[in-house]
Amino acid sequence: MVKSLYHYKAFVVSVYDGDTVTVDIDLGLHVTLKKEKIRLARINAPELRGEEHDEGIKSRDFLRSLVIEKNIFLETIKDRKGKYGRYLGELWAQDEDEKYFNVNDELVKKGFAVYKKY
Repeated sequence: MVKSLYHYKAFVVSVYDGDTVTVDIDLGLHVTLKKEKIRLARINAPELRGEEHDEGIKSRDFLRSLVIEKNIFLETIKDRKGKYGRYLGELWAQDEDEKYFNVNDELVKKGFAVYKKY
């Protein structure tokens, strides 16, 4: 069974919190889907509200530093939406050496999110 099937070029328009971004997705053939909210798959970051507020801000800002106003690759999970109705995705960005890394895993590696099964 194929876990994920769809891969797109995308541009990150905004970052809401440590695990939610808004992107413009290049669907190919000169078709672009604008302002699509994507929930980062497999991870959970602190919330911006309540007791987690300070950690939530740090997580959001770290994610922004990685992807805001940058071109990325987006890998979506086939026909699956999260509990809030957003598409789930893996984000792939380039580092200074132009090597691709998984943004979801980087957030966990740096302590800004934890792995979570849905």
